[in-house]
Amino acid sequence: MNSNHHMAGFDEQHLLHLLQHYLPAQAPLKDFVHHNTLHGFQHLSFPDALRTARTIFGYKTSLSLDEYRIFYSEGKISESAIYQTIIKDKGENYLEFWLENLKNKNFDNDTEARIGAVRNHWKEVYQIDLDSMVQPILFRLLCSYLDQGIAIWRFPLEKKGFLESVYELEKNGLFSIFKTDRIRKLFLSKEFSLSGLLEMLVGDESLYEQYIFDQQFSHQGWSGMVSVIETLPETLLETRNISLLDLIKLECFLELDAIESRMGKKWKSIGKSIIHKPISLFSEVPQTEYFETLNLWQKAFEWTYYEPVLHGLQENKREYQTPQAFQKSFQAMFCIDDRECSYRRYLEVLDSKCETFGTPGFFGVEFFFKPIEGKFYTKVCPAPVTPKFLIKEEGKERKMEVDAHFSKHSHNFISGWLIAQTLGFWSAFKLFLNIFKPSMGPMVSHSFKHMDSGSKLSIEHVGEFENDLQVGFKIEEMVNRVENVLKSIGLVKDFAPLIYVVGHGASSINNPHYAAYDCGACSGRAGSVNARVFSTMANKTEVRDQLALRGIIIPDETRFVGALRDTTRDEIMFYDIDTLDHNHQTLHKNNLTKFEEASKRNSKERSRRFESINTDLSIDDIHKKILQRSVSLFEPRPELNHATNALCIVGKRELTKGIFLDRRSFLNSYDAKIDPEGNRLLGILNAAVPVCGGINLEYYFSRVDNQKLGAGSKLPHNVMGLFGVANGIDGDLRPGLPNQMIEVHDPIRLLMVIEQKAEVVLDVIKRNPATYQWIENGWVLIATIDPVNCSISIFENGEMVEYTPQDTKIEQITDLGSLVESGMENLEIYKYEA
Repeated sequence: MNSNHHMAGFDEQHLLHLLQHYLPAQAPLKDFVHHNTLHGFQHLSFPDALRTARTIFGYKTSLSLDEYRIFYSEGKISESAIYQTIIKDKGENYLEFWLENLKNKNFDNDTEARIGAVRNHWKEVYQIDLDSMVQPILFRLLCSYLDQGIAIWRFPLEKKGFLESVYELEKNGLFSIFKTDRIRKLFLSKEFSLSGLLEMLVGDESLYEQYIFDQQFSHQGWSGMVSVIETLPETLLETRNISLLDLIKLECFLELDAIESRMGKKWKSIGKSIIHKPISLFSEVPQTEYFETLNLWQKAFEWTYYEPVLHGLQENKREYQTPQAFQKSFQAMFCIDDRECSYRRYLEVLDSKCETFGTPGFFGVEFFFKPIEGKFYTKVCPAPVTPKFLIKEEGKERKMEVDAHFSKHSHNFISGWLIAQTLGFWSAFKLFLNIFKPSMGPMVSHSFKHMDSGSKLSIEHVGEFENDLQVGFKIEEMVNRVENVLKSIGLVKDFAPLIYVVGHGASSINNPHYAAYDCGACSGRAGSVNARVFSTMANKTEVRDQLALRGIIIPDETRFVGALRDTTRDEIMFYDIDTLDHNHQTLHKNNLTKFEEASKRNSKERSRRFESINTDLSIDDIHKKILQRSVSLFEPRPELNHATNALCIVGKRELTKGIFLDRRSFLNSYDAKIDPEGNRLLGILNAAVPVCGGINLEYYFSRVDNQKLGAGSKLPHNVMGLFGVANGIDGDLRPGLPNQMIEVHDPIRLLMVIEQKAEVVLDVIKRNPATYQWIENGWVLIATIDPVNCSISIFENGEMVEYTPQDTKIEQITDLGSLVESGMENLEIYKYEA
């Protein structure tokens, strides 16, 4: 067999493009940013995508029939929602037929996934398990090459490409990765192509593409990571030159070697033993009654929740049609993050004269950040944005905390033995103490340490550039960014004396997914630097002078204050307080007690989801336990992050103020009155739809299939090269979210409710095809509330259709504390006194 023979019909580039389209697109852990797990199917409608992905790749893409039926029996899916869904989708004449399907019919749906159908013949016909023979070697080579500093020994020749490095090791090393001489010589000859290798392995050109899909999806985590790094090498701090093609070629060689070592030289390619070719991987997946039934259950599940939400918002909007003007005690800008929903609520309960806003937590200032002791730049803005600016931290270099037993000397023979006999016992004792009294230490990823609170930042550009990045912003650039944020959230008048700009981050320990807890708008990092930068810009006299010419007049007595809220520990830190005058410091001291009290009340509300904390305790005792929880080595759930997210509400705070949403909603401030044509709304939706939709869908798919689309339990995870996690030392990388982040999540799609005229929203969502695809295909659902007459419309089949929610009674409560003590399950929509 001539391995270099070119098969004319085989399109290598088409194959690689298809693979990159369907493989997981999760970046390394340091940039863990949520995304649509099934992004490869986003061109299809949501139900079609679920059916297709399940049939092709064997993913579980929805709850099972039994799970839906249990939810129905528990009241989580209402009878009225089932009736409405069936009548709307199938017609009233077919109501009884589909009710029987949903509630009672047993379906035979044991069809095997298409993936693996070709490559499995090695096991079925020849009893050769290529996965167990090849993957341990392949994964170790990949992990060593991509390693970001966790390995004791660095990979030699790492500056060369992956395949070239393996070639040099094989050529000059004492040991070989191959068992057979013939395959080793072929590898060292460099006279091979992918089509030639596939001719040897498969033999039938029509099966090449599916064979490679079978091969790469047998370890989709590693293949997906290689694909991401090839496309975006900057996702690694220590960049590596690797490609999907390199990975495939090496794996083909290892497979050839494994087969030949088992069968000798006289073996036939797999295509010779396949009599009946499997159905084409991407041929159309037919609709079935089973999938239609699942789709109806999913819609009924979703509308059981959406219905009272829309009714509650509509009622609330009518009550707040003419809100009274009053002097604001203070104003606070938070990230739109759903974890800020409850915190804002408590601030407003404690001080009825304060006003809160929501905007993406990078606060419109996009840049790389270089800390004082930093070797690398870190991006603190949305992942798709490529900043042209650099903010440098200046000041005294900090002395980093260290644990003595975390030392390179522990890897040496003599010093390692000594450390094990001395510090090793002390470490074991400390570990024992940590069970009973967890404490802050060097191993904790602490959000407040992202930036030194006393350092200076190079915010204003004074002519300096570094690696083609402009250090700091020019005045006009500052004005543009401050104007964009203030106008997008509707804060253009009635400024309070103090306006807090509150970023967020999260502290945790022993948690590889720490970046998933930080701010997604800051590329999985804390928003402290952004909060300080925006505040400094907005306080500049030159910036305010130009803002006044654009219609935003900020009084001299108004000061912006940057802050960071730790969502795991429920703590808050404020920056540059020493620059405030005496009057503002007095006001801040008074406000500080409200922020601290809101933190404690928020801890109590969060604690209802934690089995290890008694929610009936006092808020002070609960807050202490929350602080301990964040630094406990043995706590797999430092917080639940975006679990239970279901809504994104874009509108004025009056729309949601006084409605208890149980921390399930992203809240993006927006004033339709100052944006009649929807130009500001376009910017909001272009960010909010993929960001909030991506978060929602990653939770959805990690919940319905935690083994293939999620990361499984985090307890057996090993960190691989500081870029991914796997079970054991030879396992596949686990994309998606671990079980401890999704176990309380209800898998429903995001409903985005926008306070704007329906025709304006329809025009806006159609302006950007990428955003419109999310909505048109039903990955994100859209509803509007008219800012004048409060009518509701929902997006259906390319149009906004007027919708009247059921007139269900929304219960009024006066005691939030008692409400959150009622249990761990998702709570209903309530009205409360704000």
